[in-house]
Amino acid sequence: MEIAESATPSVVTIYTETEVDRQIMTPFDFFGKSFGEMFNFPLPEEPNVRKEVIHGLGSGVIVSQDGYILTNNHVIDQAGSISVMTSDNRKFTAKIVGKDPRTDLAVLKISASGLKPIAIGNSDRLRVGEWVIAIGSPLGKSLARTVTQGIVSAKGRVNVGVADYEDFIQTDAAINPGNSGGPLVNIGGELVGINTAIASRTGGFDGIGFAVPSNMAYRVYTSLVKNGKVDRGYLGISIQDVDENIAKGLHLSTVQGALVGTVFQGSPAAKSGLKTGDVILEFNGRQVSSAAELRSQIASQAPGSDAVVKINRDGAVFTVNVRLESQPESAVTSAEGGVAASELLGFSVSPLNAEIAGRLNMKANLHRIVVTSIRKSSKAFSVGLRPGDVIISVDKKPVDSVAAFNAIVKNKKKGDLLFLLVERGWSRMYFAFNL
Repeated sequence: MEIAESATPSVVTIYTETEVDRQIMTPFDFFGKSFGEMFNFPLPEEPNVRKEVIHGLGSGVIVSQDGYILTNNHVIDQAGSISVMTSDNRKFTAKIVGKDPRTDLAVLKISASGLKPIAIGNSDRLRVGEWVIAIGSPLGKSLARTVTQGIVSAKGRVNVGVADYEDFIQTDAAINPGNSGGPLVNIGGELVGINTAIASRTGGFDGIGFAVPSNMAYRVYTSLVKNGKVDRGYLGISIQDVDENIAKGLHLSTVQGALVGTVFQGSPAAKSGLKTGDVILEFNGRQVSSAAELRSQIASQAPGSDAVVKINRDGAVFTVNVRLESQPESAVTSAEGGVAASELLGFSVSPLNAEIAGRLNMKANLHRIVVTSIRKSSKAFSVGLRPGDVIISVDKKPVDSVAAFNAIVKNKKKGDLLFLLVERGWSRMYFAFNL
């Protein structure tokens, strides 16, 4: 009870209004065309759109005495006007300080006195099974500042599909529409997360809610207030998950880590000696379980900070030190002829000659081989190989001709593992599958 009483005064209800144009259909409209357009018959011109105001509702949490409020970006995105109701029923007009769609966070500011900011907790110290409380305005303003309790069900949830950078706390504290942007607090009454999303088959509470960790949220908040944008750490690699087949291809004892594809020229990764084919096992002492998790860890670091990266390279495990840089704005992101085709492989390759390069809108290079066709029912297609992919190596052996490719695959038989490094556009990636 004391926890709720201490945290609730910091929780606000957020109201938004957005004006949209709504198309007006008349009895004289046919398949989206007017009577005049269909029959070349002029009618008096009248506006066929009308203005409508869409009302939105969400939650937020006061994080400073001078009126800064943390919430979700999706709560206030595209809003024409935003107002905030505090726990003592005072209403204020809010302005947007900054938005960060990549974490689905936003910062608002109101001019008010007598505000009570919430205490900020350390989300890294949360443990699975620990009690937490969610506070917000679920389902409507009449239920403002509803308090629900539960436990931390899991940490480090990624691939939820809500934001680019995800490291969610999962909880079974009841969260419903309208809770978005409200706080998740620990038993000390400290902010440990911003409630953001639910996993539900009905649109309501199913016992699976997700919150942005307070450490990530506070860093976004301070960056937006100070700079109006979020500066993120940049390593300069493309990465992918290690699955069972890739682990076999790399002779890894466990299915763990993130596999390095492209190492961008001049990047911090290149300067530190990271290479294509390295498997990143740990980042700053934290075990890497997926590529998405590693992306979030890198992005959560400030540019200029130092990181220790533990890697597995051809069975040798060691660490490299790297100094992260600021993420670029764009980072959202043979001489002989012949064709190798195989029913067993399920795809065909050919030298990247002028004819094929023109067809694929690529630059010709006879020392590169490219996938020209692929059977959609094949294992190769199911794992993601596509026409236009340039094959760099097979079973970790470089190939620069169809002859070199054939020399490696000619003894393959059904059930054998094929391990490919391919280049697609600016990115390199691995594919591993059983024939």
